[in-house]
Formats: sequence, C-alpha cells, structure tokens
Amino acid sequence: MPRTQNIEHQIINIISKTKEIKPSRLQAHANLSREFGFDTVDVVDIILELEKSFKITIPDEVPLDTVGDFIHYVSTQTLRKAS
Repeated sequence: MPRTQNIEHQIINIISKTKEIKPSRLQAHANLSREFGFDTVDVVDIILELEKSFKITIPDEVPLDTVGDFIHYVSTQTLRKAS
C-alpha cells in the first residue's frame, strides 16, 4: 500500500523536525523519550502537527511511545476516514 508508506514518511518527517533527528534514525520500534529524549511537550507538538496535517484527532489516552505507535494510530485513523 503506497498510501501507508506515504503516511509513514510524513509522520517520520514531522517527528524528525521536532528534535532535528535524521529520519533514518527513527525506526518504528524507537522509543521517543528513552532513545531520543522527547518530553511531553515534544510529543504534544508532534500530535498537534499530525492532527493538522492529517485532519484527525488524537485523544490523550492513546499510548504513543514509539515511532511505530504514531504510524499505526495515524494510518488507521487516516485510512478509516478515507474509506
């Protein structure tokens, strides 16, 4: 599904800009706070940017610890909206 890859690419770009991390270092299993020092404010910035970019809402209770968590949540929401 090229659409999912495109979504993944956009998410990684948004996350990488938040802390100026090379996108290639952001693997799906990478824990943002443990491995890259992201704090709550960084995560909120990412969430706001993702909500704006993808026109979705990400509830506070969604556990978003890894790059993969963001990719999974956003792609399921985006694809669900598209169908």
